[in-house]
Amino acid sequence: MLHEFVAQNRQALIERCREKVAKRFEPAAAASPIEYGVPLFLEQLVETLKTEQTTSARGGDPEPTPAPTAIGRAAALHGAELLRRGFTVDQVVHDYGDVCQAVTALAVEQSLTIASDEFRTMNRCLDNAIADAVSAFGEAHQASLDRETRSAQQRLTDYVSDHRRLIAITLQSLKAIKTGNIGIGGATGALLEHTLKELDALTERLESPPAK
Repeated sequence: MLHEFVAQNRQALIERCREKVAKRFEPAAAASPIEYGVPLFLEQLVETLKTEQTTSARGGDPEPTPAPTAIGRAAALHGAELLRRGFTVDQVVHDYGDVCQAVTALAVEQSLTIASDEFRTMNRCLDNAIADAVSAFGEAHQASLDRETRSAQQRLTDYVSDHRRLIAITLQSLKAIKTGNIGIGGATGALLEHTLKELDALTERLESPPAK
């Protein structure tokens, strides 16, 4: 039974997936992506295989989709976690692809023949997990872009407001100097100079990246 094989070899399968990740990333980062999706997926795969095997033995039809809520929730968390840690959507696909390769390779080594219905169930679980993880990754990525956009818009709004305020002060100071008996070296002239410096600093602040 494939579910017994996966349950008995769960840690070995995780280690094989971890080794595959290590070949794609620096050792320090290799453990990060694997910890959030693969171990839980293997547990859910065992439960799904066991459930479908029991249903089939009783003469019923297996469920058309394997544990969609549990697998989908875990895969979605996996995809979102990878994005938060700076990985790409390719890594989401690779992680679950590693599971399939690890299971089939270890089965060959132990001379286990995987029944066609069990193999279909495993592939269906992987397909659902990949779809949910990629979808969550995309949603999280879009949410991140939306936050950046809102941040950029807010910065621009603040810039326009400050720019208008400083321009108004500059024009009023200049008007007062031109129409009155106020020297450029007086308080109004000092205000004009200070405002122009603020305008210059404002431009620099807009061009600088926002603080993290």
